[in-house]
This record gives sequence, structure tokens and C-alpha cells, in this order.
Amino acid sequence: MKAFETLESNVRSYPLSFPGIFSRARGSVMLTDDGRTVIDFLSGAGALNYGHNNHQIKGAITEYLASDAVVHGLDLATPAKLEFMETFNSVILRERGLQYRFQFTGPTGANAIEAALKLSRKITGRQNIISFTNGFHGMSLGASAVTGNRFYRAACGVSLSGATFMPYDGYLGPAVDTADYLGNVLLDDSSGVDAPAAILVETVQGEGGINVARKEWLQSIQAIAKAAGALFVVDDVQMGCGRTGEFFSFEFAGLSPDIVVMSKSLSGYGLPLSMLLIKEERDAWRPGEHTGTFRGNNLALVSATAAINIYWRCQTFAEGVQRVGELMRRRLDAIASEYGRNFTVRGRGMALGFDCQMAEIAQATARKAFQKGLIIERCGSIDQVLKFLPALTIDFEALNQGLDMFEQSLAEALKELGARSACH
Repeated sequence: MKAFETLESNVRSYPLSFPGIFSRARGSVMLTDDGRTVIDFLSGAGALNYGHNNHQIKGAITEYLASDAVVHGLDLATPAKLEFMETFNSVILRERGLQYRFQFTGPTGANAIEAALKLSRKITGRQNIISFTNGFHGMSLGASAVTGNRFYRAACGVSLSGATFMPYDGYLGPAVDTADYLGNVLLDDSSGVDAPAAILVETVQGEGGINVARKEWLQSIQAIAKAAGALFVVDDVQMGCGRTGEFFSFEFAGLSPDIVVMSKSLSGYGLPLSMLLIKEERDAWRPGEHTGTFRGNNLALVSATAAINIYWRCQTFAEGVQRVGELMRRRLDAIASEYGRNFTVRGRGMALGFDCQMAEIAQATARKAFQKGLIIERCGSIDQVLKFLPALTIDFEALNQGLDMFEQSLAEALKELGARSACH
């Protein structure tokens, strides 16, 4: 590890929380050079919904590589791109009554967010973007401007403009309808808020603390966007591709966004792939107006097509995600009740957050969990929430073993912190 400390930038983060050299991985298990076995509840920050080295998807990748087919091709037409678009269109979009055009952006979620913001501003001729408290949309300047967290915003070193933040669902407590507040502000010419180009929302805020928006609230936000002449943009980077129990996180609310932003698990294998789904009437781009060298990674398109064919041609997989999510929720609710302290559990599908209320408790629990052989990440405004993102394909043995490790770690953390408090 000394070489990493000497040669790699101080900006690295995950190695500080999870020290070790990870050499192999399959499914929901990672192996380190020193022989440790670690259960992964992080899943590449949501980029590995189908687990590490999914062998069925790997087969499609290795076959494609062996054929000398095009891997890098800018945005040229290739059989891999055609097959992906036709498969996604028939299996995912048509089955849900949706119709979109595809824009392959740069490889990251932030690249796709930048494209969505740029297109929204081009269409409307407006600059302002409505974003929400605790929202997270990426680390580039435009994406950071619509991200709420001060830590990430401050690191940009410049004034971030072009966005107005509004309270997310529940931010002001259960008695306040923040959608109603937003509607009043946008309809009032004296509110001081410029007419927006877009309203950008996550249906479940991942980095923000697994904050879940209600169906009625999301429907109101979509209606407000339409009334205000703004595009309705859903960031489905982390919560898409089945994470919440349906392929799109907005399906349960019956939404039809103008733009859907996708990345992370889209490739199905952890390979970089990002895209926008754009309603045809919103596709205002001119050729070459938004470009990039790494658009439409053909290898990732092959793995993405394989993932759709394997998991999404029938409802069985989605139903399984929902069942496992309910099992996780019941177990975490029981743990929260057992240990008290106002612990709460929230989320949808297999995206769940355990709110420890205090960052110290979450930090100590995550540290002890890794010592026992479990990777679990923290999130929330002060990193007080433990985020559960196991692979959607995790087996029950690994899931239960990981949840056992979490409960043991929480108990030990509370005991340690209690003893330390007593000493002071």
C-alpha cells in the first residue's frame, strides 16, 4: 500500500475507507491480495447491479473481442450500436409505452448531465436550472452547479451559477408540500427566481442520503415543469437499471420525462457507458453540436445488450429485486428497532439507507464492518447514512451474511462510542 500512498494523488477516497489491494471479484464477493474475502454492498457505487464479472455478460464481451469487431468508433454506426438501440427500444421502452431517441454522451454520468443541461438551455433559451436540496449530479462544473453538497461545490474553486435550489420532498417536514411551494415560486413573477430551462430531479437521492420522493410529489413536479415551459429531466444514473425494483426509477409514478439521464449500470459490467433518452420533439441538436471522443463505447454496448437480454425480457427479475428489497427492509427495520436511538430506514427496491443520525456512529459501523469483511458506503449531508446497494443478483447466503456483519458492527460501534463517551 505504500506505493499507492507515494504515487497516487491525495484525492483518492475509497482506499482510505477500505484499505487493501483487491485482486479478484465475482458476483458479490471481492478477494484481496492478503487472502481476505469481502462481501460487497457498494457495487461500484451502483455501477455493478449484476455483480462483479457476471459470467453470462462476460461471454458476450469475450466473443466480441475475439471477433476483432470495432471497440472504439467515435459515434460511427456499428452493428453493436444498432443491436443495443433496437434491443433497448423493444424490450425496455416499448414495453413501458415510452418513445425516446438515444444520445450517447461521454463515458460518465456527469458527461450525460452536462449534455442534458446544455440541451435544455438550447431548447428554451433560458439559463436557470431548478435542482433540489441534497441532490447530487456529478463532479464537473456544470454538474457541480446543480449539486447541493457544499464540500463538492467548494472544491470547484469558482463561482457556480445557473441553478436555483428548491426543497426536496420532505425536506421541510411532512406537513409542507414542497412541490406546491415550487409551483407558487415559478408562477410568481416577483419571486426572484428566473424561469427555468429544466427541472432536474432524482426520484431517490443516492448520495444525498437515500431520500425518497413520493409518487404524488414527482407527478406534481412533472406538471409544474410543463406549466413553466421547462424540460422535466430525471437523473436515473444510480437508481436506474433496476435498482429500485423497476428498470426506470420513475415507472412507479407513471412519469414521462423529457430527458432521462443514464449511466453506471447501463453497460451491465462496470464499463463506461452513458446516454440521454430524449423525446423526439426535444431533440434540437444540430450535427456535431455536442460531441466527444468516447461516445458509444462498443464493448459496453455489447455488454449492455447482453444484460437486457438476460435479465429484462420478462418480469421475473424485477419481481425478484422487489422481494429481496422487502426482505432487506424488514431486516434493517428490525435492527433499527432493536438498537433504538431514533434510527430510521428508507429507500425503494434494493437501494436502502440506514440513518444513524450521527456521522460518528455511521463511520464507526462502516469501519468495523470492513474489518469483518463487508464493504458498505456512507452518504447523506454529513455522512450519517449507511447506504445498502448490494448487487441485484446477490445470493441469499451472501446477503444474510452481510446483514449479520452489519448488525454486529453496529452493536460494537455503539458499545465503543458509549464507552468513549463515558470516559469523557
